[in-house]
Amino acid sequence: MHKSLSVLLVSSFILSGCSGWRDSRVNPSNWFGSSQPAPATVETSVNDANALIPEQREGSGLFSRPEAEDTSIPIARIDELRIDPTPSGAIVYAAGTAIRQGAFGARLARVETEENTKNGVLEFTFRVNYPEYSTAQGTERSRMVSDAINVTAKELEGIRLVRVTGQQNALESRRR
Repeated sequence: MHKSLSVLLVSSFILSGCSGWRDSRVNPSNWFGSSQPAPATVETSVNDANALIPEQREGSGLFSRPEAEDTSIPIARIDELRIDPTPSGAIVYAAGTAIRQGAFGARLARVETEENTKNGVLEFTFRVNYPEYSTAQGTERSRMVSDAINVTAKELEGIRLVRVTGQQNALESRRR
């Protein structure tokens, strides 16, 4: 007890004598000075919405991988198409029946052609992936797949028809 108390007293006297520490270059808080205004070197546009997001470069980065090949195919049959309005646009919901069980990665892929743009058609292809191994066909209910996509009001300007296509059929919904 007496040893630890004496060590504590001696170390406190030694540390109190080191008042020059705060002005020393060894002190990490003195490594950088205070901030000062400087002229801006990067010019950004006022209309650039993503000015703070860095540009993505293909193949850059330590763990970057090449983009995977798209192996999806259109779903066998489209069973339902529903368009639900939202304050910012609409949600396009589609449900379909796959050829066999195990379909995954369902997505509504937008089809952009000059003809669709000219005629006011918003067209999607309902695409799914299947496992590499064989799976049972199963019941219709076990093969049901659905997906939805959000469409903004700006994208809906001038659109009179929404179409979702599959392998065997297509469903359309016209604007009222």
